Amino acid sequence: MFFVDTVEIQGLGNRGYLAGGRSAAVVVDPPRDIDRMLALAARRGVRIALVAETHVHNDYVTGGLELARVTGAEYLVPAGARVSYPRTPVADGDTAGIEEGLTLRALATPGHTPHHTSYVLEEDGRAVAVFTGGSLLIGAVGRPDLVEPRMTRALARAQHASARRLADELEDDVPVMPTHGFGSFCSSTQAEGDSTTIGKERESNDALVKDVDEFVADLLAGLDDIPAYYAHMGPVNSAGPEPIDLTPPRRADAEEIAARLAAGEWVVDLRSRVAFAEGHVAGAYNFEADGKLATYLAWLIPWGKPVTLLAESFEQLADAQRELARVGIDRPAAAATGGPADWLGHGEEPRSFPRAAFAELSGVRERGEEVVVLDVRRDSERANGYVEGSAHIPVHQLHERVAEVPDGTVWVHCASGMRATIAASMLDAAGREVVAVDDPFDAAEQAGLTVVRPEA
Repeated sequence: MFFVDTVEIQGLGNRGYLAGGRSAAVVVDPPRDIDRMLALAARRGVRIALVAETHVHNDYVTGGLELARVTGAEYLVPAGARVSYPRTPVADGDTAGIEEGLTLRALATPGHTPHHTSYVLEEDGRAVAVFTGGSLLIGAVGRPDLVEPRMTRALARAQHASARRLADELEDDVPVMPTHGFGSFCSSTQAEGDSTTIGKERESNDALVKDVDEFVADLLAGLDDIPAYYAHMGPVNSAGPEPIDLTPPRRADAEEIAARLAAGEWVVDLRSRVAFAEGHVAGAYNFEADGKLATYLAWLIPWGKPVTLLAESFEQLADAQRELARVGIDRPAAAATGGPADWLGHGEEPRSFPRAAFAELSGVRERGEEVVVLDVRRDSERANGYVEGSAHIPVHQLHERVAEVPDGTVWVHCASGMRATIAASMLDAAGREVVAVDDPFDAAEQAGLTVVRPEA
């Protein structure tokens, strides 16, 4: 009897899989921290016989090469992928045995990348699951614009054909196991749901419902911003990533933290946005450990710039270090745990700024006070509605555009509060007076603020 176990990489919105039988298994699209896959296989009592990549990933550093080396597994990589390390090139229709009666069959599904390959898990010749990587997702498909702009339209059409091929060749009850689509920016849209089958997707997925021209037009119109760090992931994965190093970073005292800030390095406070607003080291930025830390820090930080992490506990620090290593931020320059009292020099006071709700902003405006309202959501979010009179700089552009923020006290908001506090911390570090709106955007109109809806 076969099994499929899922490893969630929640901060990046991805999944990897361990699938096998009584004695052997395959790992599909493993994250860089391979210890999780090794532990899962040990609990199952199976040998990892195969490691399979659906494509050269653009959003995280793979652990596939190292996992294959450590376990002695055969490393399956699509034949069309240009990589610099030994692997078993996989072409459409190739099969690889996992154990007696359990086979992996490659199915060419270009679209997310030109070489993208899905893998059908077959038990005694019957398809029992399909690992679709960045092809057919839950209610969506992987975006086709991560390779080369001139190829985007052709890859979008290929996505439509690939999704149709999966639906044509597999039965309705076959579970679909995508890598992307759980908050990943590799997904063309963010769909609801945690699991799906070929049959469910046949009923609702645009790639299987719309004709190719309508599908391509809608897909391309809905594509959102690409995280800047994606540009570095493909080359790292093609060259062959170094093994992950999760040994603790060197400890920094208050003097070193101050020196690193003075040198223009990034000091990142991982505590909650509530704790950060109440008191923090002047010049530090707030990226909550419980938020999408890797995505937003890797997106915003100038690539390769040293980063020092400030955490409330060793556990929080270790978790953050692991998450950042998945996107190629390998070694923090230094780190410290505790709180502002531990990170500030003698006689120094922590910085702070207020948090507020949209109702308080509404009251300020009603009193006629002149304030700046800064919306740091993405363009696609703002297109659905924005506070009248607000300025707009997406959070991933703010570090380079702080000088464009109008003079005055800045009330900064996003959709829920996390990105607003990232932005508030950057403005605070630049010496601006700031209020972080920690409130869902839906509350703006309820609070009496005028929300302009361009598409209404």
